[in-house]
Amino acid sequence: MTKSDKKNETSLEDSQPTQGREDHEKKEETVEDKLKSVQDKLLRTLAEMENQRRRFEKEKQEAFEFGGFNFARESLLLLDNIDRAIISFQNDESLKNNKDLNKIIDGIEIVKKDLISIFKKNDIEPIDCINKKFDPNFHQAMMEVEDSTKDTGTVLQEIQKGYMMKDRLLRPSLVGVAKKKEEKTEKSKGENGEKPKKEEKK
Repeated sequence: MTKSDKKNETSLEDSQPTQGREDHEKKEETVEDKLKSVQDKLLRTLAEMENQRRRFEKEKQEAFEFGGFNFARESLLLLDNIDRAIISFQNDESLKNNKDLNKIIDGIEIVKKDLISIFKKNDIEPIDCINKKFDPNFHQAMMEVEDSTKDTGTVLQEIQKGYMMKDRLLRPSLVGVAKKKEEKTEKSKGENGEKPKKEEKK
């Protein structure tokens, strides 16, 4: 065997253990990386499950508190119709002389009070709006009323009563709001804004 052959054989023997160690280290790193990746996925999955649980709890709570929201809003029409019926009976000329008119109205008022009582038990309350500053979150302006004694935007009239269900708007109040009267310019002023001079008497 020549000297060159011996050198080549020695170099091959030396390189094999080194290559094996590198491969082994790579395998160890890959396992650690996989473990970290699995841990990250597990943490993300647990966080997502917790978020879903919280969302479900919130939706369940809202369903419990506001499950009858649409039903309550529709029920307000009953209250509106009762008020219209009372006004209609009071303004009917043919019924004004009827001795039983007050009994009929009293009976309707009892039904109205019972309905309002049911609303209160379910946290449905009317919105207090008269003489309040107009708020688009609770009021819907239907018209403007000229009134110089009130600040612009003050609610002067309640056309239809609004209601809240807990902290949620059930129906906005339909209102008339104040606006300042427009001041008319003096007609006596001339074209240049000066008052016309009086003619001198001869």
